[in-house]
Amino acid sequence: MFTKEFIYQVISLIVAIIVVHAVYLIGIRPQANSFLAEQAATVLAGEAGDSLERPFIVLIKDYEQESCFILLFWAVAIMAYKFRAAGAERAMLSKGLLSSTQGMRILPDDTRDTSRQIESLSKAEKETLLSRTLLAGLSRFRATKDVQNASTTIGALCDGESERLDSELSMVRYIAWAIPSIGFIGTVRGIGEALGKAHKAVEGDITQVTQSLGVAFNSTLIALFISIVLMFIVHQLQLMQERYVMEVERYCDDALVSNLSAGDHV
Repeated sequence: MFTKEFIYQVISLIVAIIVVHAVYLIGIRPQANSFLAEQAATVLAGEAGDSLERPFIVLIKDYEQESCFILLFWAVAIMAYKFRAAGAERAMLSKGLLSSTQGMRILPDDTRDTSRQIESLSKAEKETLLSRTLLAGLSRFRATKDVQNASTTIGALCDGESERLDSELSMVRYIAWAIPSIGFIGTVRGIGEALGKAHKAVEGDITQVTQSLGVAFNSTLIALFISIVLMFIVHQLQLMQERYVMEVERYCDDALVSNLSAGDHV
């Protein structure tokens, strides 16, 4: 069965393709082509002047830039899902799951009652890292009656969660890598077209050559800019996830491990 997140990613990709392509088809590409046609007529008439300046709409008109924007919006949609999930998980820290045990020693026999408080939560809340970590620590302590074992279990589970979250960002990192690559493809295509039209430049018509070179440089410029923006968002998401895992581990140490007692010191 496909997971909810996978279905969301597929739908978000389809929506990004439809929306971005529609914007390009209806607005960006016709306006850019109209501007370039007017510019070419001005150049042929010998009245270049300031008309050689290119607006932003011309910089993003090509297929490579369109592909980059599709990937950008898809990656942002994926990260928005993860930001929302991380925010929901972080809200569990303020629920005070172990507030009834603050300042009290938790013996191995008491762990069942403490576990029932967490198991009474909703399914979504029980699947959060905080709930899973607390239940694992309590279960380990009940089985071994050793505080260190419970602490080790909590640390191992948090480390595993960090690795899982990092691996789930692999698709976004791939997109961030693919966007500059698409830009370089546009560069190669533009230079190739320019070389193919070099004979027209020799004849005095440099319009088509400059347009092809524009494709070459514009695609790389836009792709690199998008990649910079995307990587900034990726790092913010990763920082948020890492902080949450550390906060969960610290919460478990302060609210659970510090209150555990095997009974020989009571």
